[in-house]
Amino acid sequence: MSRLSNLVPAGARLPRRVTQLFAGLVLYGISMAFMVESDLGLNPWDVFHQGVSKATGISFGWVVLLTGIPVLLVWIPLRQRPGFGTIANLVVIGFAADGALAVLAPGGSMAMRITYLVVGIALNGVATAMYIGARFGPGPRDGLMTGIVNRWPRLSIRVVRTSIEVLVLGVGVLLGGTIGFGTVAYALGIGPLVQLFMPVFAVPAAADDPAVATEAAQAVPPQVAPAVVA
Repeated sequence: MSRLSNLVPAGARLPRRVTQLFAGLVLYGISMAFMVESDLGLNPWDVFHQGVSKATGISFGWVVLLTGIPVLLVWIPLRQRPGFGTIANLVVIGFAADGALAVLAPGGSMAMRITYLVVGIALNGVATAMYIGARFGPGPRDGLMTGIVNRWPRLSIRVVRTSIEVLVLGVGVLLGGTIGFGTVAYALGIGPLVQLFMPVFAVPAAADDPAVATEAAQAVPPQVAPAVVA
């Protein structure tokens, strides 16, 4: 029963937490679409997703979803357990991204492309704060990072995160993913934005509710919390 507990929403403020989780994940997918259509550069993982999409002909959203599966499998030797939010993240974001890309017109003029980029990064900051604040566990990619650090505590979180992102960025560029000003803008802007919005969306964990306390620890482990918001 304990092994299944991480996958089942439990604890206080459940309706708000579930609503916020799914709203955040949908908004995250929409933010990705804005950045893709800006054509000014993506974050490292999305450079990889776009590169795989161009190389295989599979839609961007499906690549996001399918990539999450092997990443999640790597959790097994790391002894990392998925939360309810992990599975929701795996499924929802890709479909939301594809849906938004189907209706969002390309940026066109440079002014519109810059607007798309700014909107995409801002929405991504809000969305990240929403799904982290709901306290249902990290997404597959964030969980890979936190799992490595939890498994080998002597490793620096910055080194682990940078190594993973440099690797996927390099592969993505080789496959045709877009790198540019937006990649740098995202790297500089996302941490402060998430930190700004976290107080708004962080659902307090009831001190007398072990289930919520456990989920909170899984969502943002203490030793890696700064990396999630910076």
